[in-house]
Formats: sequence, C-alpha cells, structure tokens
Amino acid sequence: ERIVRPSSDVFALACVLYEMLAGAPPFTAPNATALIARIISERPTKLRAMRDTVPVAVEAAVDKALSKLPADRYQRATEFADALSASVRDASSVPRATSFMRAVIIGLSVIAAAVLAWATFGRSTLSRVADTSPPASGTSVAARASYVKPSDDPRPAIAVLAFVDMSPQHDQDYFSDGISEEILTALSKIRDLRVAARSTAFGFKGRDLDLKRVGEQLGVHYLLSGSVRKEGDQVRISAELVNAADGFRVWTESYDRRLKNVFAIQAEIAASISEALRVPLGLTRQELVLPTLDMAAHDMYLNGRAALRRRGRGVDEAIRLFETAIARDTNWAPAWAGLAEARALRPLYDGKAGESWDSTLWATNLSKAEVAAKRALALDPRSAAAHVALGGVHRDRWEWEAGEREYREALTLDPDSHEAHTQYSELLWGMGRLDESLQEAERALALDRAPVRLDVYGFVLYMNRRNAEAEAALNEGIAMDTSGDLHFLRTVLATQLLMAGRYKEALSRFAFYIGDTVNYRMMGEALANRDPRRMPTTAIRGLAQTWMLLGDKERALDALQAEVFRLPYRVKFNVWDPNLAPLRDTPRFRDVILPHVKLRGVVVRLAPPPATVR
Repeated sequence: ERIVRPSSDVFALACVLYEMLAGAPPFTAPNATALIARIISERPTKLRAMRDTVPVAVEAAVDKALSKLPADRYQRATEFADALSASVRDASSVPRATSFMRAVIIGLSVIAAAVLAWATFGRSTLSRVADTSPPASGTSVAARASYVKPSDDPRPAIAVLAFVDMSPQHDQDYFSDGISEEILTALSKIRDLRVAARSTAFGFKGRDLDLKRVGEQLGVHYLLSGSVRKEGDQVRISAELVNAADGFRVWTESYDRRLKNVFAIQAEIAASISEALRVPLGLTRQELVLPTLDMAAHDMYLNGRAALRRRGRGVDEAIRLFETAIARDTNWAPAWAGLAEARALRPLYDGKAGESWDSTLWATNLSKAEVAAKRALALDPRSAAAHVALGGVHRDRWEWEAGEREYREALTLDPDSHEAHTQYSELLWGMGRLDESLQEAERALALDRAPVRLDVYGFVLYMNRRNAEAEAALNEGIAMDTSGDLHFLRTVLATQLLMAGRYKEALSRFAFYIGDTVNYRMMGEALANRDPRRMPTTAIRGLAQTWMLLGDKERALDALQAEVFRLPYRVKFNVWDPNLAPLRDTPRFRDVILPHVKLRGVVVRLAPPPATVR
C-alpha cells in the first residue's frame, strides 16, 4: 500500500501473537502464490483448536485482529492492547499452567503500545519529510467549454493498440490488455493529446495491420503498439510509436522490470511518448497513475475490468473481483470506482431478460454503488469514473438535478469520457430533454463506436421519432456484439418492431431475449388483427404503448400508471415513449404519473429532424 494504516500493523501483530500461542503461523503454504491465496480466501484454524489452554477472550481478540477487511479489525493498536489486557485481568481464575499465556499476552500488550507510538510519531515525521516536494504545476485538467469533433480537434491524436501477449503459455491476454489500458488512461490525462477510445482501438486486436489504414480508420496521427511477456515476477514490455501516415518509427523502447515496478513503466512510457511528440506533459508522474503495490490486487482489478466490459454474466464476476482487490488494498481508488460502476449496472443484467423488476435488488445495489463511489472520491477527488457511477445512482433514483451535477463534473474532469456522455444522455431523456440527449449520444458514439453506445444511440433516435435510423444503429450494434450479452440491443429493437407491427420478425430474431414471449405474442396478434380481446392481462413492458396503438387511452394510462408504481427505477424509459405522446395532456399523466417520478411540469423537447441532403 502507498499509505500503510494502523490496521495493517494490527493484522501483522495478530499473526505474531497467533504463532507464539499456537506454535505455527496462521497461514502456511508450499509457495508464495498459494500463501497469498489462502490469506485472501481462508480463515486460520481457531487458536483453541490448536492449543486449548488459550483463553476464549484471547482467541476472540486475535480473530478480530485477523479479519480480512481492515474495517473489521481493531483500528488502533491500543484497542488491541486493551482487549488483550482485559483477558489478562480475567485470567485470575485460569489454572497456573497458563501463566506462560498471561506473560505472552502482557508482552504483546507492551509491543502493541510500542507500535502505536511509532504509528503516531514515526509516521507523522515521515509524512512531513515526504510532503516537502514542491507543488506540481498544472495539476488540474482544464475542461473544454464545448464539444469538439475529433476531426476538428487540433491536438495530436494517438491510438493505443492492444499489446500482444508473448507469454510462454499465451494465458496472459487479460494482463496485456490491462497494461495497454493503463497506458491509455495515463496518456488520456495529458491535456494536449487526443487519445482514441479503447474499444475502437482494441477492435484491431488479432488482425494483420496496415498501419496507414488503421490510422485513417481511427483518425489518428500516431499508433502505439507493443508486446508483454510475463514470467513469474518478471515482466518485459516492448513498445513502439509509429507515424500512421508513413509507417515511420518515431520511438521504441523495451522495459525489463519486476512486476512491482509495472506502474513506473507505464509512467515512463507516457512521458517518453509525450517528449517524442513535443507535447507538454502538464502532469507529474505521480498524477498519471494511482498505483497499488499489491500486484495480486492489480491482477484482480484487470480481470474485473475485463469481466465488466463483457456485461451480462460478467457483471457479477466483476463485482467479486473488485471486492477481492479492495480487500487487499482498501485505499486504491480505481478498484472502488470499478466496484461502484459494476454495482450500478448489476440490476440491469439479471438473468436472460436483463433488467430486474425487483425493487429490493435495485435499492440494495444502488446503495452499495453509492458507498463505493463516495469511497473512491474520498481517495481520489478527480476520479471521473466515480462521478459517473454516482450520477447513475442519482439518475435511477429520479434525483435528476443531483445526477446532472455528477455527470457534468465527470465531463469537466474527463471531457472525452464516452461512458459519461452515454449515461448523461440517458439522464437527459429521462428528464424529457430528448434534443440534448441525442447530442450526448452522438458525442459518445463519436468517441467510441461500441455496441453499448449504439444501443443508447438507437434508443434515443427512436425516442425522437427517427425509427429507420434507430433500427440501423441497433442492427449495427447487434452485429458487433458477438457474445450476445448486451441484451438491450435486442429488446429495444424487438419493442420497436412490435410497435411497427413486425412482431413475428421480432420473435424469430429475439425470442431468447424477450422476458415473456407468450404475452409479447398476444400483444403482437392484437395489433395485427386490431383486436383488443387478444391483449394479455398480465403486466408487461410495452403494454401501455400497445393499448395506445389500439386507440384505448384509458387502458394505456392504466398500464403506464401500474408500471410506474410497480417499478420504482428505470421507468423513465417508457414515460416519454413517442407512442404515448397523446397521453401527456391528460390530467392523470400530469397530476399522478409525472409527480411520482419527480417530473411535475416537465415538457418534452424533441431534437430537430436531420437536415435534408440535396
């Protein structure tokens, strides 16, 4: 850890006491890797199972001090000492055979007091020495006042291509991707450099590259590529910077390091490229990265990011990995921000049909996301990812103004954050500002033409009554989403096809992704035959729109109101549906539905139609 807390000393002290009392360390293994795994995942054998003369109170104190999470341990050495001293005072009834135990406990209490003294005075002295460096100049990232198209951006542009895994077993692909992404993140913080989004640059992974063509497709001047070879605790990273226009090698370097120095390598590469491009760095190396010195935590974090990118089932896996990384390094902001993002996404990926209708599941995950995001911001106030996660929490609780503040702050810190633009677009359409929502979706797509961006873009096009464009965007995203985990691409398009009377086509393509195909088919047949008697009685998404298309406004209002009051999150997707526009002037819509979702008095604003090309 960069900053070792007293709770770390408490854990170490408990290990010493455990071995003194039991005759063996609390964790043993044949090698370092296995030992780390046991420390992370296993509890040590109870002390009294090893030596039954250990007092119960001592066993309890050691158990608490050996807790996995630092927050569950004694927070100060004096607390541990007090607990042990109390057990000594209670030992008067213990047989004389345990006098050795009492001596050990008293000795450990003295050691605990010494540790506390060092923590209080030694660390403060070291901190004063460490803090004497002069303040860095230009440490804040200036926000651009307005959006600039990449083609009009005068800054030198670079794409970081996925580094190639050259490890003997070819099983370190996630590690190679993680190194590439860490370097990309570092370069993104250089104010005078434009960096292509990860998903677009990584789209060339595993392909024979014509560098000039890649540069043209990505719209960049320079390409950074390289390889990673990881064996044991050694890593070799080779990188080269190429001028995309002529293929001329601008800079190349190789780094052989121990894994613990991997963050220094990233900073070195960022600084070298900056110098090669004559771009003022504007940030210190310490500000380029927020490292953890725990490589196992870093490994878990990279795996978590890879899982989160997959969406679908990967979200649960990402949560587990981020939580494990945090247990190893509780002061690493990126892991907390990753956990916040994953928790905020969790209710959207609940089974094959996706979005959960369980209010408790939503409330629990949003609460956990909020805690994680605030923890990340306490550790790193400039974490754009944490602000994005917090914005999502407010948005899905219908705390519209608070959500907008968080997204704006994220975009101030990182104007090129495609995730911030995407989620801000979702918030804006929830608020009825469909014109601005489309602008944000277009900005996100210009930065990162990935399936999740096409999903949001397609939906907001539909909300703005541009159905043909919406269908094209969604089909493009489906073609790119080969894993099939991004179910919203399918469910959104299926709903649009239903509204257009093409329900059989929707079912033939997307039946797996439709939560209730029987009721969906009934709605489709009711529309096809203009027969309300065929309508389902079970509540299902799209029911209000179908009743509206059948010309029954009262039943449409009934269905929309039932959905609003049943599902206290994400219902904004349906409130402004263009098929429900005739309901907006009704008293029930104005006085019951909109106030419930905290949108009383809001008037929807549509984007202007696209200019006609002649």
